[in-house]
Amino acid sequence: MLQLLLNAHRLKCTPRTGWVTRGVADAESVADHCFGVAFISLTLAEMVDRPIDKAKLLTIALLHDLPESVISDLPTPAAVHFPPGAKRKAEAEALNELLNGLPCAEYWHSWWQEFEDGTSIEGQLVRDADRLDMLIQAHVYEQTTGNRWLEEFWPPSEDLSFEFSAAQALYDELRVLRQRPT
Repeated sequence: MLQLLLNAHRLKCTPRTGWVTRGVADAESVADHCFGVAFISLTLAEMVDRPIDKAKLLTIALLHDLPESVISDLPTPAAVHFPPGAKRKAEAEALNELLNGLPCAEYWHSWWQEFEDGTSIEGQLVRDADRLDMLIQAHVYEQTTGNRWLEEFWPPSEDLSFEFSAAQALYDELRVLRQRPT
């Protein structure tokens, strides 16, 4: 368990490389992002009119990028140059390695897979939260740094859909806020 905690601690100093490659100085860490995803997930759970296992939800949110403590944060533009499924396979293997021998390994890995596949309400909600956190962070960077190299993070509304209407509503509100003059 201590080794898992030490490995997870690396996420505090693993930068989100998508921001770095777009000129964001002092980019958030993967751990910063995981906190944002967990908090947005918890918030969305309050807005969704369906039963949600919040312990499972928060576990998935905290685990969703844990493999990056081993393989680092591979931004999408880089990952497209790997064979199909290679990044996902590497992340699954890294998670297996991280959780090896722990009593929680089987269900934590299963829940992580539900996030990857979007096969549970909790996994789907965390997927929405993951995308919302990235968009909120893009907005914050644009506002605080003036960095306009982040336009690619803002696909047209019709090209970006969320599983839950609450997440879609927050995204739509964020797009309106982004268009307001500062």
